Amino acid sequence: MTTVRNSLAASLMVALLVGGSAAVGYARWTRAIADADQALADGQWDRALTTYARVERQFDRVPAAKQVLASDYNRVVANQLWLCYRLQRYDDLIDKAGRAPESATPHLWSGLAFFAKGRAETKPDGQLGWLTRSEEELRRAVEAAPSDWDTKYDFELVTRLAAQLRKQPATPPNQLMQLLRPQPKVGPKPGRHVG
Repeated sequence: MTTVRNSLAASLMVALLVGGSAAVGYARWTRAIADADQALADGQWDRALTTYARVERQFDRVPAAKQVLASDYNRVVANQLWLCYRLQRYDDLIDKAGRAPESATPHLWSGLAFFAKGRAETKPDGQLGWLTRSEEELRRAVEAAPSDWDTKYDFELVTRLAAQLRKQPATPPNQLMQLLRPQPKVGPKPGRHVG
């Protein structure tokens, strides 16, 4: 009886040691995420982006951690995408979105980045190219999250804008958004009533 009790006690102690070690490891691993979250909350976006990138490199060194700590990893990547968009680092965002997990909504962010690049483009052909890529990415974002109305709105806006630009390719770049406004119909002027 004593050997059974001793082996149960030893097994329990080993389990507690392993559980405690895992908890300490998790706390150390996520400390950098908490630091990045705090920098984000404090408006220190460059510092937050740098810290999130460092944490992502940690995840890349231990691929199993991406699965075990999937929610933390997804949040790290999603926050980087958001920060790249806010800091207008569209090329970095598009590159990162190509490797991002679906739960980080990479198609939404890359679609918005393509749209921003299209608005900044000075040549009509270039604008249409960026808008077409934006439309494709936003379509994929709507397919991934069909109940997200903001994504649907963005997709609809870009789709209409691209369609109008295809009809009127000579639209000057600074008048791109004017394509969405209905134009008055040209017709004969009404006659003057005298009397």
